[in-house]
Amino acid sequence: MQKLTLSFLILLFTVVSYSANAQQTTRVLSLKDAQTIANAAEAKAKANNWTVVISIVDAGGDLVLLKRMDGTQAGSIDVALEKSETAIKFKRSTKEFEDMVAEGRLNILSLPGVLAMEGGLPIISGDQFIGAIGVSGAAPPEDGIIAGAGVAAFK
Repeated sequence: MQKLTLSFLILLFTVVSYSANAQQTTRVLSLKDAQTIANAAEAKAKANNWTVVISIVDAGGDLVLLKRMDGTQAGSIDVALEKSETAIKFKRSTKEFEDMVAEGRLNILSLPGVLAMEGGLPIISGDQFIGAIGVSGAAPPEDGIIAGAGVAAFK
C-alpha cells in the first residue's frame, strides 16, 4: 500500500509540475502586440498609398483588433477577417492555398474556412501559433506585403 501511495504521489507531482510549466510557456497575443503588428502594417500600406482593412485574430481565431483605413471598401472587412481566420486555423499563409489552386488543386476550395488569396499570415512566437493577420483592400500580392510588414514588426 505504501509503495502504491508513493507512486501516486510521484505521478501527481509530475502532472502538477508539467501543468505549471505548460502554463508558464504559453504565449498569448495581447492587444498591445496586435496594435504593434497593425500599426506596422498600416504604415507599410500608407507608404505605398494603399488603403486596406487589417484584421488580427488570436490563436482561437477570435478577433483582437480590426483597422479599416479611410477609403477602404466595406467588402474588405469580411475578406480580411477570413484571411486571418484561414491563416490561424490552418497554421499557414493564405498564399500557400492560392498557390495550390493556381497549380490546379481546386479541391482546396472545398475545405471549410479556407480563403485562397494572399494576405493572411500566422503570427508565431517561438514554436507557438498565437494568432494571425489578414489584410484586404489592395491587390493580393500587396496585401501580402502589408501583412508581412506587420508580422516582421512583431519579431
